[in-house]
Amino acid sequence: MSVLKVTDLHAAVDGHEILRGVDLEIASGEVHALMGPNGSGKSTLAHVLMGRDDYDVTAGSVTIDGEELLGLPTWQRAERGLFLAMQYPVEVPGVRLVDFLEAAIRGRGGEPNGLTVRLAAEAERLHVDEQFLTRGVNVEFSGGEQKRAETLQLAVLEPTFAILDEIDSGLDVDALRDVARRIEAMTTEDRLGVLAITHYARLLSELRADRVHILMGGRVVASGGPELADTLERTGYEGLAEDLGVDELAVEVPAEQEPEFADPTEFALPFEEPPRTT
Repeated sequence: MSVLKVTDLHAAVDGHEILRGVDLEIASGEVHALMGPNGSGKSTLAHVLMGRDDYDVTAGSVTIDGEELLGLPTWQRAERGLFLAMQYPVEVPGVRLVDFLEAAIRGRGGEPNGLTVRLAAEAERLHVDEQFLTRGVNVEFSGGEQKRAETLQLAVLEPTFAILDEIDSGLDVDALRDVARRIEAMTTEDRLGVLAITHYARLLSELRADRVHILMGGRVVASGGPELADTLERTGYEGLAEDLGVDELAVEVPAEQEPEFADPTEFALPFEEPPRTT
């Protein structure tokens, strides 16, 4: 069994503290839901865990099986078993999904044997049309298609832990069911550990959560079983904050300080692009 452990994690942007001591522990095969109002620090946590370098980690620890991840570049965190499904996936023009996955597998020292067959099987399971496998990654994908493609990548790459940053946003009922059920299957078939960041309990109607955590003001203010999400549905964030005696729900960041997503064409891959087959 593997364990992802976040201990007293603090992070800031340009001196503005957003994460103010986050503690989480997720084991293989578990699904943990992280819920919170806008501006509470949910997406910041996702990006800090994955190593986005425009956030400053000022204290704390993030480990997988006792090995510290803080200080490692993003690709090394991925190599050690961490995967981020982004809230707003970026387009990668000119790079087909199959080539992207082949490069990712080779980049962590594996061999993409049987990748085409596996990709086709996962696409069928997630109802991803074949045309999306040959386009540039996320190029002209709808929101739902992007999230299906992110889930397909997750299934093929088989990481140890997945951080899902609002993977339910932009999904209709059918797409939500397909994505959630595939992720649920991975928790049992592959012992995937999941941190599912979401605003709404509707995701948890399809993806069973072992634990639910509420993030407010950059801190986890409550943790419990699935019933905590039901309580939140009844009370709302403000009502729950009042019950918990929490004064600060959001951590406001001035607009000019909010980090922007980088242009993917500016990234230099740490491995060569595999030769294209015809």
